[in-house]
Amino acid sequence: MLLLFVALLPLLVQSAPVTKDFLPLDCEDIYNNGSIHSGVYTIFPAGSAGEPVQVYCDMGCDEDGSHGKERWTVIQRRFDGSVNFYRPWVDYKNGFGNADGEYWLGLENIFLMTFRERYQLRVDLEDFDKGSAYAQYNSFYIDSERSTYALHIGNFINGGAGDTLSSVNGKIFSTPDQNPYGSCADSFMGGFWYTCWWSNGVANPNGVYKWENVDTSYLDNGILWNSWRNHYSMKTVVMKIRQVTIDDII
Repeated sequence: MLLLFVALLPLLVQSAPVTKDFLPLDCEDIYNNGSIHSGVYTIFPAGSAGEPVQVYCDMGCDEDGSHGKERWTVIQRRFDGSVNFYRPWVDYKNGFGNADGEYWLGLENIFLMTFRERYQLRVDLEDFDKGSAYAQYNSFYIDSERSTYALHIGNFINGGAGDTLSSVNGKIFSTPDQNPYGSCADSFMGGFWYTCWWSNGVANPNGVYKWENVDTSYLDNGILWNSWRNHYSMKTVVMKIRQVTIDDII
């Protein structure tokens, strides 16, 4: 399913009318304004005071136009190794890559979004043997840069991937050049909310793309979600958020 999703990316680039009166915060706003198909859209995490940002919206819409309530804003995506994620703090703060391919939305954009609304997080994973799973958390937000973009997540919902992320709940973000936990981020060759203790679980979705089913136990620098495939590097990972609705609370 994820392979089909990736293959259709060039065909799914959409445009939504943006006016001075409509400055969408996320894909939920875009959907509610009438754009129901998945694709690349423009959002305004900082509102009228900020710059427009391109993002991929997973609207959960089928080819026949039917759709559910899945209006996800993709904040991170890896699937072909075309973008280098071994980058400094400033890049992870501002974002990099392309919304119609691999990208990281940017910590500042994620902070602004999760400061303004309540969100939940879902992480979709696919391995090189065509297996897939996901992990979901019923709340998600990060602190400001002053607090080093510390992570806060809620209750875990198991979609087969297991819970690797709760071990870094409350941890601050690390990059190779801003690494409060020693050489952890440099060893993992990416930027993320890390714990350097393997026994606590390791999530490294921004690690080195391997292009094949590789056991990275000698370095642990691949795209990892060790509660699902241990040391083996992932083929595809997508991190996405959506607003918490009344249906989610009930």
